[in-house]
Amino acid sequence: MTVRRLLALFLLGVVLAGCGIRATEVPTDFGAAPSRVRCTLTEPEISTQSTRGVPVQVFLLCGSSLMAVDRSVRVAEGAPDSQRRVLVAQGLLDELARTPSPAEKEAGYTTDVRGGMTVEGPRRGDPDDALRLNVSPDALTSYALAQIVCTFSDSAAAEGDGSVVLGGQEGQLRRYECTDEVRTRPGTAEPPSAKVGGEG
Repeated sequence: MTVRRLLALFLLGVVLAGCGIRATEVPTDFGAAPSRVRCTLTEPEISTQSTRGVPVQVFLLCGSSLMAVDRSVRVAEGAPDSQRRVLVAQGLLDELARTPSPAEKEAGYTTDVRGGMTVEGPRRGDPDDALRLNVSPDALTSYALAQIVCTFSDSAAAEGDGSVVLGGQEGQLRRYECTDEVRTRPGTAEPPSAKVGGEG
């Protein structure tokens, strides 16, 4: 009986050991391990810039998401609110198009907004909060549009309700929203939008 019990225990141990993942002799190559992007700046290098302009935040790309980064824009003192809003919007566009700083690059930040973009205020018949770009929003990449919409809607360039009215030089205006889904998946989730008055 003792020999049988020992043999049974031995066989049970072999069976249990076989339940694990067996080593394979077939070589496998799944590439290098994915690098971890920090998406955090090691030091607040914009703090000294606040004295040279209005502190703002712009949304840059990091990994597959949008992340807010502190910047500053210059706005002429005493400018009327309508003009101030356009000046802020232009400053934000310029900051979005600016090449990320060495610290931002090291942290993994990039931008899809190209330089040379300009913005104007509403034309006759447009809503008061409309902003018209020199490039149609439809012509922008999904990443660039998400960056612009989320940056504008979270700034003095918009009404502060999480949306912004945008259009090109001609044609229909649309009210775009910056949602959590857009911030987390700017490449696949386009900002929700709806037509508004003012066809130019």
